[in-house]
Amino acid sequence: MRLKLPLLGRHMVSYLSSSLFVVFLSLGIKVIERQFKIEKMQKEAEKAKLNAELAILKNQISPHFFFNTLNNIHYLIGKNNEDSKNAVIKLSRLMRYVINESGQDNRPLNDEIDFMNNYIDLMRLRIGSKTKLNVNFPAECNGLEIPHLLFVSLIENAFKYGISVQEDSFINISLACKENSIMFKCENGVSENNHGILSSTGIGLENLKKRLSLIYPNRHTLEIERTKDKFEVNLTIQT
Repeated sequence: MRLKLPLLGRHMVSYLSSSLFVVFLSLGIKVIERQFKIEKMQKEAEKAKLNAELAILKNQISPHFFFNTLNNIHYLIGKNNEDSKNAVIKLSRLMRYVINESGQDNRPLNDEIDFMNNYIDLMRLRIGSKTKLNVNFPAECNGLEIPHLLFVSLIENAFKYGISVQEDSFINISLACKENSIMFKCENGVSENNHGILSSTGIGLENLKKRLSLIYPNRHTLEIERTKDKFEVNLTIQT
């Protein structure tokens, strides 16, 4: 009997050790599973918040955009009846694109380029001989996608502040695309009557900054240069 007790004790110790190991292993697995669930819930909450913020920002774009466009058409009505008719037709095309694609997070960059070209054509109708407009968009950017109406606010600002009927002015808009990057540049002259842009970036530009920070964190650079005679924006996005 004296020889069996130590053996029995060793079995008991081994059994208890195994049991404790299984218990702690089970607890560890449950803790890890719980942590994964918490992290998943946090990511889903962050994603939901991100989508909500983006939806708010996107909803701010369309009214702001159409308000400015309608102002331009109002300007044309008393100046040229034929141009105003063409402007209404172009506006209807722009509205159709905005409404039909409003639920899409991203759109092919080619579609956005077509939209920007149509919008710029609409803006050309109110440009006088004092303003020089240069637009340089690529014919194709196959495979690349971009958030809906991302560049509209930059183009709007250029036409808002870059047009002058009294002084020589200019607007230069360009876009270049590579396999995984998009470079957009927009610059315009600043007339004596539009120096307010030097102290205010505007609602559209602030909206753009927020969208970029939400969609492309650490994957974009937005450079804004203001001088007495020029306002320039350079945006590079890594897709």
